[in-house]
Amino acid sequence: MENFAYASPATLQEALGLLSTKPGEVQPLAGGTDLISMMKEHLVTPRLIVNIKQIKELGGITSGKYGVRIGSMVTFDDLMENALLRKSLPSLVEAARGVASPQIRNMGTVGGDLCQRPRCWYFRQGYGVLAMDNNKALVPDGENRYHAILNNNGPAFFVSPSSLGPALVALGATVRVVSASGSRDIAADKFFVTPLNESMREVAIQPNELVSEIHVPIGTRNATYEVRHKTALDWPLATASVALKMNGSTVTSARVVLGHVAPTPFEATAADKVLAGKGITEEVATQAAKQALMDATPLSQNAYKVQLARVAIKRALLEAVKG
Repeated sequence: MENFAYASPATLQEALGLLSTKPGEVQPLAGGTDLISMMKEHLVTPRLIVNIKQIKELGGITSGKYGVRIGSMVTFDDLMENALLRKSLPSLVEAARGVASPQIRNMGTVGGDLCQRPRCWYFRQGYGVLAMDNNKALVPDGENRYHAILNNNGPAFFVSPSSLGPALVALGATVRVVSASGSRDIAADKFFVTPLNESMREVAIQPNELVSEIHVPIGTRNATYEVRHKTALDWPLATASVALKMNGSTVTSARVVLGHVAPTPFEATAADKVLAGKGITEEVATQAAKQALMDATPLSQNAYKVQLARVAIKRALLEAVKG
């Protein structure tokens, strides 16, 4: 790990004043579960670390007339323990529960989860976010069993690592980012982006901005289902988050979003169309799941993800309308 300076501001404005417009020069420290490992691997070498853990403006879970405000420094444990979220936003709680390490749930934050870098082993070995060597993409002909099966026609093949992203997109959440000059709100489905070159990030924030809070509407039947290799600490192979607006037992509108199968949370609009105007039955859920993966383009080693994603969608839909 390279030497770095350290600051621990007490207020949000003080922290924002320390950030830099130059990518990688200054890094905020939240839970640190991703940043520290990247610094050890020399993937980032900041000159300054800004600890934002003690900034009260970035904490708390509060409810309003139309939804819930979640501070970016809220931890996964906080999400799981909140009674309002367990009742109204079970998809978000289940996504947090999927992080099987008690240590990471205790330290990992909402903002950190949204902004973490890809877990692609090529990226982690220093080949960049697009996994290139001598202008050649390494993933298509390499070890790609955990890579994307959707929206993988180039140049990115990694999968979005965010545990909460698919649920937030399905729920229609808004992410607020702040800088020294002000704030702006980004719809969750626009927050995640697919980089076109090595200078682009996977999220739509600038180096001098922080995620301050997330606003999540309530009023839908929602659920998340994950398929993973093991129940101990591991990243999912495929996830599905669903949010359904219902009129009695009939779906008036649906949002089905897949995780860990594309460079961003994947909005399965084909499944949404199947569900509209219908009740959720085993047959309808199966049909929607099948339609959602019609455009999948697996790589040489990850075709198994297609069936896993279908299973995740079906089970998430049935869970959302249960009870």
